[in-house]
Amino acid sequence: MTYEWLFDLIQQFGYFALFFALWLGIVGMPVPDEAIVMTGGLVTALGFLAPIPAFFITYLGVVSGLTLGYILGKQFGSVVLKHTGLKKKTAPYLSKAHSMLIKYGHYALVFSYYLPVVRHLVPYLVGIGKMPYHKYALYSYSSGFLWTLIYFLAGRFFGNHIEQIVQQTREYGWYLLILITIGYIAFYIYHSTKKIPGLQESYQGTKKAL
Repeated sequence: MTYEWLFDLIQQFGYFALFFALWLGIVGMPVPDEAIVMTGGLVTALGFLAPIPAFFITYLGVVSGLTLGYILGKQFGSVVLKHTGLKKKTAPYLSKAHSMLIKYGHYALVFSYYLPVVRHLVPYLVGIGKMPYHKYALYSYSSGFLWTLIYFLAGRFFGNHIEQIVQQTREYGWYLLILITIGYIAFYIYHSTKKIPGLQESYQGTKKAL
């Protein structure tokens, strides 16, 4: 499946194509999730789909596909890997997903979004570990919203460079995650200091004294 074919598919079937292309990501779509989400953003920029419905359909496709992995892990355990032949193909990614869960615990659901293939395996593994659904949803759905928004907007504004962006993402996904984390921390600190009583007044007083 080429990017052009995906673009034509979304043009022809609209929102349904966006949703099912992402939902089927759990079985290994030949086009990366990032490219599908960005193509969704691109078609809204070109006027084929309305931006807000397209974004939310894309988001639902992302989180429902990953939730399917969580459900499979919770209901069937490792049987899915053993009987589909996926274990051998995904061995390096499984190892990385295991390492992330050991190191970061529940936050691996947040970080894994930025690592291709691993993002599909972490929900499966936490399902095997019987993580409660409400906890899974809290970490996965909130992170999925941000991840989808980033790539949807990237496609909307830089849609002519989807292949290059996907390639860079696959090579430097961790760096993108670090930048987003730093941005979030800075945003949190900025808004936290604004809420501290008397802090701004004290700062203004200091400036006057100087």
